[in-house]
Amino acid sequence: MVEDRSGVRPGWVSDEMFPFESKFFATADGHRMHYVDEGQGEPIIFVHGNPAWSFEFRHLIAGLRPERRCIAADHIGFGLSSRSDQPQDHHPKAHAERFASLLDHLGAEEITLFLTDWGGPIGLDFARRHPDRVKRLVIANTWCWPVDDDFHFRFFSSMMANSLGQYLIKKRNFFVKRIMPMAVGNKRAVLTPEVMSHYREAQPTPETRSANAALPGHIIGATEWLSSIWQDRGSFVCKPTLVFWGAKDIAFRKKELDRWKSELSDSEVHEFDDCGHFLAEEAPDRILPRLSTFLGGGPDVNE
Repeated sequence: MVEDRSGVRPGWVSDEMFPFESKFFATADGHRMHYVDEGQGEPIIFVHGNPAWSFEFRHLIAGLRPERRCIAADHIGFGLSSRSDQPQDHHPKAHAERFASLLDHLGAEEITLFLTDWGGPIGLDFARRHPDRVKRLVIANTWCWPVDDDFHFRFFSSMMANSLGQYLIKKRNFFVKRIMPMAVGNKRAVLTPEVMSHYREAQPTPETRSANAALPGHIIGATEWLSSIWQDRGSFVCKPTLVFWGAKDIAFRKKELDRWKSELSDSEVHEFDDCGHFLAEEAPDRILPRLSTFLGGGPDVNE
């Protein structure tokens, strides 16, 4: 595998808001994966979900790069990575395999994984396969177990996978325009026009939203894969873990937080009552000092 540096960043990406060098990795299945790799030291890897991209983590990267190597990639079909119209390319297992290949290419060891939304199972698939390379976990409004017996998830997955849901996602950009604002605590303060333009422009046409449209169905459709990761949770639930949780999330509830608390053997939990799903957007100033302390780079921070 070789690194592809031929990609040119589109003009709609603000160099002021996203002041990082864009790099591109040529995957084994013929895609171009965009990522940023900033700073030096032990790596912290940020893994996004749907419909986000590496832009979501810009504040955390800017704050941590003086002391840590910060890596954030865009899954295929998201952000500045290439697109595909092949359904098999959008299974979360395929995203996980490409993510693992990128980390192999970058030679990442002693890793801290920062996981949110679909980044949870994608990143933890790597952790269960390479427990010797993962040092710490940061869990932020995500999950990693089968939810096919939970009406909350079954209903959402089936609604978004049916013809109406697919129309809304592909033709109306429903995830970016409607679900993102619903999922944060204070949409006016957080999702400013400048911020929202970076999520809208990342998938501007129906043809660019195939990955965005496919993942909701896999909440239930990928049950077997999720089950296989969760059955191997002994390889990662013992690792030092920092949990950030937005209480106003419409996707992941206190029920999911409580499950993490019951499974993780070495965890520190911080709940944010005024925040929702996108904590890296909503509370970076509160997250950064706690994250720096957890990584061993700052003073103790009290609640």
